[in-house]
Amino acid sequence: MTASDHRFPCDQCGADLRYSPDAGQLVCDHCGHREPVEDDARRTETLVELDYQATLDAMLPESEIEEIRQTRCTNCGAEFEMDEATHAAECPFCATPVVTGTGLRRRIKPRGVLPFALSEAEAHKAMTDWLGRLWFAPNGLKDYARKGRRMEGIYVPYWTFDADTTTNYRGQRGTVYYETRRVTRNGKTETVRVQRTSWRSVSGRVARVFDDVLVLASKSLPKRYTYALEPWDLSLLQPYQPQFLAGFRSEGYTIDLEDGLIEARKIMEQVIRRDAKFDIGGDRQRVDWLETRISTLTFKHVLLPVWLAAYRYRGKTYRFVVNGRNGRVQGERPWSAWKIAFAVGLVLAVVGGLAAGIGYLSALQQ
Repeated sequence: MTASDHRFPCDQCGADLRYSPDAGQLVCDHCGHREPVEDDARRTETLVELDYQATLDAMLPESEIEEIRQTRCTNCGAEFEMDEATHAAECPFCATPVVTGTGLRRRIKPRGVLPFALSEAEAHKAMTDWLGRLWFAPNGLKDYARKGRRMEGIYVPYWTFDADTTTNYRGQRGTVYYETRRVTRNGKTETVRVQRTSWRSVSGRVARVFDDVLVLASKSLPKRYTYALEPWDLSLLQPYQPQFLAGFRSEGYTIDLEDGLIEARKIMEQVIRRDAKFDIGGDRQRVDWLETRISTLTFKHVLLPVWLAAYRYRGKTYRFVVNGRNGRVQGERPWSAWKIAFAVGLVLAVVGGLAAGIGYLSALQQ
């Protein structure tokens, strides 16, 4: 596939169609013509997982690979698609001017896509409402965001991993008991109960089947932003079709499959450690050692929808992201120096007024 496969001409007038979150269809902004995205065969298609080891061994079928025309931002490192008619633009992640590249990149084709459910207007309102609740944000930035350019719809890349795991563990089971002691306080002797824990070494095995462990495959946005957009309802993933990308940009993955698995295993270990503690039982638990074996490991490359705004205000870039499904907002929290100074001054004035009032009342009483 090339970037041109994400452009779909209108059957009525020839203009480019775009995917409309409101209509759930391809819409022509020029003549109003609409076309459905899915046919009956694709609607019932199952999102098949790919074998992890076969992919590392370069045994992935050619049908699972695509070629894309991708542009790399020299400032933040983001890689995103630009159509063939666009030669210069701004990076949607940091607002840095970029010039389109000429090369094609081969990558694992997305298996699934979660289509946009929020329109640009709805996402923009969610962002400005969020900014409006930040009292210490600069008014100039709020106005700029409210009246500024449209937000960018970006499909952000993720990996999902499925795994069957078996884990051997060693740890300790703690049993709480109480001892009675006599202590002296303020010249008085009294009896108190003191809590103690008796520890006993244990070992065992736990099993866990993981389904759709989600890992961000991009370095463009801080994880604290993307994590704050969760949860994503992956049960609504659709089989990948380029029509869903019409009118939007798609970011290429910059975290490869092997590094994605490293992150996924960290997530799995947290769950496995919790399972081991539950298996240890007792009043308290310690896990000293874990050894996990993965018998089956598969993955998918999926695209999730994010509305993104990057504004340069007084020499600094502010980025805001909106979950394209539920409207959850996250971003860099802007601060207004004069608002903070005003608030501090107001607090000091109130405290000073209270102190003066107390002093006056004390003088009257004397």
